Amino acid sequence: MSICPLCNGLRKIHVDCPECGSELEDKGKFMDYADDYSAYMDIDILKENDGYPQSLQKGQCPHLMKCPECGHDEVVLVQE
Repeated sequence: MSICPLCNGLRKIHVDCPECGSELEDKGKFMDYADDYSAYMDIDILKENDGYPQSLQKGQCPHLMKCPECGHDEVVLVQE
């Protein structure tokens, strides 16, 4: 199991909004929004069903990024 640098506070990510140019805010792991208990489940098991087929094999953590200005959101794959 790899360690995500964003989830563990080791670094920050800077991504500009493609719609308005503002900096997107990291809202955490995409899988945490799947259901009420997903934040408490094993990450590798969640990655098998996260909609990103190679996230487990490539050691990537899908993070939801949201623009505070225009509301645009997107998922960014962070290398673990």
